Amino acid sequence: MSSTLILICVLAYSVLLFSVTWWTSRGATNESYYVGNRSSKWYLVAYGMIGASLSGVTFISVPGAVGVSQFSYLQVVIGYLVGYLVIAYVLLPLYYRLNLTSIYSYLEQRFGNYAYKTGAFFFIISRVVGAAFRMYIVVNVLQVFVFDDMGVPFIATVSIFIVLILLYTYQGGVKTIVYTDTLQTTFMLLSVVLSIIFIMSKLHLGMGDVYHKIAQSNYAQTFFGDWHLKSYFPKQFFGGMFIAIAMTGLDQEMMQKNISCKNLKDAQKNVLTFSTVMFIVTVLFLILGALLYIYVNQESIPLMADKSGKVISDNVFPRIALHYFGPVSGIFFIIGLISAAYPSADGALTALTSVFCLDFLGLKNDETKTEEEKKKIRQRVHIAFAALLLLVIILFKVVNNDAVINNLFTWATYTYGPLLGLYAFGLFTKKEIHDRFVPLVCCIAPVSCIFLNEYSVQLFSGYKFGFEMIILNGLLTFIGLWCISKKSKVSVSL
Repeated sequence: MSSTLILICVLAYSVLLFSVTWWTSRGATNESYYVGNRSSKWYLVAYGMIGASLSGVTFISVPGAVGVSQFSYLQVVIGYLVGYLVIAYVLLPLYYRLNLTSIYSYLEQRFGNYAYKTGAFFFIISRVVGAAFRMYIVVNVLQVFVFDDMGVPFIATVSIFIVLILLYTYQGGVKTIVYTDTLQTTFMLLSVVLSIIFIMSKLHLGMGDVYHKIAQSNYAQTFFGDWHLKSYFPKQFFGGMFIAIAMTGLDQEMMQKNISCKNLKDAQKNVLTFSTVMFIVTVLFLILGALLYIYVNQESIPLMADKSGKVISDNVFPRIALHYFGPVSGIFFIIGLISAAYPSADGALTALTSVFCLDFLGLKNDETKTEEEKKKIRQRVHIAFAALLLLVIILFKVVNNDAVINNLFTWATYTYGPLLGLYAFGLFTKKEIHDRFVPLVCCIAPVSCIFLNEYSVQLFSGYKFGFEMIILNGLLTFIGLWCISKKSKVSVSL
């Protein structure tokens, strides 16, 4: 597939995206930017959240990881389903009852200013790193397969994408993202379904043959019973459950879209619908991954490897789609890839801007500034976070040496763990705390987890931590908060 054709696809998609942006951002206000005027249709939010949650990580990394970890990722996704029930029936009622714009303002009401700022700060760290991971994988694929041949440096490629995302979220915020995520989810799902159809044609398989072909392969194992492995079922299941609670329910980007719905009932319908459809879509990506490796083995296709000889799993899907399935397959792959690129950062930029403006600058309740002045400040913050995201992506390009799906969840266990502990302590105890010590507790917990993860084999008879590390991190935070607690009761609880 030629570089010119790929560029045409990118430009055509961008024009379509900016058309939707222009239509949705007309007359947008600060309230539109932060919570979409609380008038978003729940089914659009649910559908669009699929693309925002999956992004380039699922589109590229999940199929590629099948070659090493088989279908073990499905254990994590089963845990997600339980986590989303907690979000729908525990967290969302709290957010709506308190009429929150920033979900971290709950921490101020429950504990005090230090806890409030600490929660917002950990979100900023989590979302900047997470968005960088997601954006990196998509831009890197385009760089390797397109722009390297054209002599375009990586920094120029990622800068172009960041500028485009900056422009179409600059005005409308959440009001725009609800609609652009819907568009992007549609193209991403269309791409994966058509990719499966293309590879089934290459393997001469009918619909009924796919199950048997995968079941007879080396890629079908889903559940793992060896407790030493990171893929051990309880680790994956409970890790997935708490990752969903933390990365969705305690994440301003994801909850910003949910609380933009008209009422709690619509928001709950959104979460339940989204979680069900996301499970089905993840299964499709795993099926795609298995079929890709079956095809690679059948045709003896050489795969790209790093300096150590290890296969670069994130390049498996793009290599096959762009070089072995013809131009039609390549076009749909590129469209799906671009659809995965934009949700990787658009919601993050909006949420980061919202948290900084609301939680650190206090713009919403600042009566000394006009709406126009607040808007200008918000736009400057938006640009600053775009620049920060660009810097982190470039840094990640230098140090990355693993599949992004693993890097993403590893970082999430460290950065979202303190948020998990803070909210658990607030919701399930009635204790007050010495607020000024919260930042210290929330730093000690993840640092301790990093140490334990590094030396777990020596300390725990060969045990290796997986995604369940987020539970330990949250528990250590909870214990730390208990140690700095008082006996008096609070007024904000479930």
